[in-house]
Amino acid sequence: MNSVELGKRIKEARLARKMTQSDVVGDFITRNMLSQIESGTANPSVKTLTYLAKVLQLPVNYLLPDELETYDTSEETVNEDFEALIKMKNAYKREDYIQAAQLAERFTGKENIICDEANAILARAYLEAAKKCDNPREALGYAKKAQEAADTGIYKSREVRTAVLVLMDELSEKL
Repeated sequence: MNSVELGKRIKEARLARKMTQSDVVGDFITRNMLSQIESGTANPSVKTLTYLAKVLQLPVNYLLPDELETYDTSEETVNEDFEALIKMKNAYKREDYIQAAQLAERFTGKENIICDEANAILARAYLEAAKKCDNPREALGYAKKAQEAADTGIYKSREVRTAVLVLMDELSEKL
């Protein structure tokens, strides 16, 4: 489904419930953002779509793009996935790269809403773990995992891949 069709669905649901844009947005998003979503000029995040579905009393999959319809989009699963994503990000911010990577690995290679975000975190977490590791052989293992993750998903990162290749070259000289 394209952004215009999505906006149309949201607006129709809102009007059918006799709600104003201000009624729908609450404290979650701005009225201006909802207006842009409804007009098809802005693409909302999955978290915003989940919020809108709840407020408009719609099934979440009614608002999800076609490519996400194959995922389990039950409210419970989506909430669990986002909680896991927050845990991954927090571990990364604390510089606990191994924990961030372990949390992310649970979501890679599977059909779930956050698999692409998990791959991006996994690549960066393993890269940072490799940089901090004192054992060159172990660091090389982390770097290889970072390289695999950097080449996967919609957030493929040439920047991370390049940094990994440079680090792998440096580590190879130490072995």
